Amino acid sequence: MSDISIDVVSDVVCPWCFIGKRHLDKALTEWRAAHPDSEVTVNWHPFFLNPDTPEGGEPYRPFLEKKFGGPQGLAEIWQRVREAGKPAGVDFAFEKIELRANTLLAHRLIHYAQRVMSPAEPGTVSSSDGAGDTAKLVEALFAAQFLDGRHVGDRAILAEIAGACGFDAAAVKAYLDGDEDAEAVKADADQSRRMGINGVPFFVFNQKLAASGAQPPEALLGVMRQAAGDGAT
Repeated sequence: MSDISIDVVSDVVCPWCFIGKRHLDKALTEWRAAHPDSEVTVNWHPFFLNPDTPEGGEPYRPFLEKKFGGPQGLAEIWQRVREAGKPAGVDFAFEKIELRANTLLAHRLIHYAQRVMSPAEPGTVSSSDGAGDTAKLVEALFAAQFLDGRHVGDRAILAEIAGACGFDAAAVKAYLDGDEDAEAVKADADQSRRMGINGVPFFVFNQKLAASGAQPPEALLGVMRQAAGDGAT
């Protein structure tokens, strides 16, 4: 059975990306159950949904009301997303979110996590990407934003979240206090734009097949089968 590499382009302040991540988790669970010898690698790539967000963030609801034509338009969008989130087990708590976050720090943290791949316990394997706690961290960032309403553009909060996922919180805080990898993260995001990726989530399987949007698990699983070839079922 062929191995699978999955590149995921997303932003932690994108609700559809949270849904897409949950759908990918389910697809991967089914894939591994059917193909236990197939090695799966998931790589997360940055996307800046709101690249103009100030470094310290800005009020969340006023920005969205302006974007979606007022309170009624925003309420309709939130309801649509909530309905889409239910099958994925996501109960969005938009009312808890106070700040629209700049996500450069969050993307740097994910970049760092994928580089150091340091789980809480030796031998620990993530349920989603087989690379330490990276998938757990990504899940925690989405949960912090959309379930708890935390500011995912705050260094201290990000370090705390990373610590809860098995990373060295002090080392993460020191990393985020500097600017290491900032240009690399921006370049990665720019590369996605140059490839024509203008909406997220976006999935690329084995660098040859793509799926755009929060596709249902069965759709992602179907693309995985195609990417693996060899008549995978």
